[in-house]
Amino acid sequence: MARLSNRLNRLAPSATLAMSQKSSEMKAQGIDVINMSVGEPDFNTPDHIKAAAKKAIDDNYSKYSPVPGYPDLRKAIVAKLKNENGLDYTTDEILVSNGAKQCVCNAVMALVDDGDEVIIPAPYWVSYPQMVKLAGGTPVIVEAGFEQDFKMTPEQLEAAITPKTRMLILCSPSNPTGSVYSHEEMKALAEVVLRHEDLFVLADEIYEHINYTGKHASIAAFEGMKERSIIVNGVSKAYAMTGWRIGFMAAPQWIIKGCNKLQGQYTSGPCSVSQKTAEEAYVASQECVETMRKAFERRRDLIVELARQIPGLEVNVPQGAFYLFPKCSSFFGKSDGQRTIANSTDLAMYLLEEGHVATVGGDAFGDPQCFRMSYATSDDNIREAMRRIKETLAKLS
Repeated sequence: MARLSNRLNRLAPSATLAMSQKSSEMKAQGIDVINMSVGEPDFNTPDHIKAAAKKAIDDNYSKYSPVPGYPDLRKAIVAKLKNENGLDYTTDEILVSNGAKQCVCNAVMALVDDGDEVIIPAPYWVSYPQMVKLAGGTPVIVEAGFEQDFKMTPEQLEAAITPKTRMLILCSPSNPTGSVYSHEEMKALAEVVLRHEDLFVLADEIYEHINYTGKHASIAAFEGMKERSIIVNGVSKAYAMTGWRIGFMAAPQWIIKGCNKLQGQYTSGPCSVSQKTAEEAYVASQECVETMRKAFERRRDLIVELARQIPGLEVNVPQGAFYLFPKCSSFFGKSDGQRTIANSTDLAMYLLEEGHVATVGGDAFGDPQCFRMSYATSDDNIREAMRRIKETLAKLS
């Protein structure tokens, strides 16, 4: 009998990848679709980083690498954490994986047992609850909606903790909202965590450098928190290296050892050439990072301004990443005469099919009142996409 495992049947498919695939299919049919569904910088990988890949190939970096990554790359990551975050790690406290996504999954699989609870503020990245389910854990969703700028309060965190709580997953700057926890907000959350002995924080910092507040706050930097934190980061977003698939984890050595054992059994070390390019990204000039950050900030200002001109949308000002997560619930129940919008997934599908703009409904991110748009695209694309969205939504009454 054709039967998939219960483990797999517990998982939902990725909504972001599904929307991206549908928009690609429409493009293949000759339809001009503007894709704002994918969380991927539209910049090319900087030339000096590409040159390091060519050199690595010529230098025959074509053999298996150590499971936790090459020592030189881990040294470069240690230096990055020291110089940029004021954090002291050793190379034994670093593990390099096939993208930050694997790092998140490694940490969840290594620490979460059947029945353990993992607190996830909503809106959340689509994969967090699915990974927790994969590990046999229970996602505990804490709603932090539009009115509180999509950020969980210390009081909400405290109220969600039970004797079964094992982990808090925190993403700042956030996917899907672009919200950024300030130093004071992060400190207040750290104080709650420290009151609970067996509670760990998985800090997803992949958008660290796409930040418009001037300063990134890492929860591991607060006194007593380094031992309780698993930092996850990587080169995908800051250096426009999504396809190179390099992420890293910085954590207490016993956690790294556990994840190393896990990774050794199901993927081994990540791509050898990609590791050499990531090393170059970390040790070379960081000018390219700032150039891209400035472009994202300009686009943020543009999309916020244009979205605020669309009647029925409520828009906050995201402080990081490259997403806008407007509230769209005023359109629920409205119709163009042919179809009625029931929820944000309906709305996203309507925008794709009628307006030819691919976005993602907020249901997938744990907030059905909103939908996500990525502005990691050109200014012209943003202007045209917002024009189409405005025109399409105007048909609903």
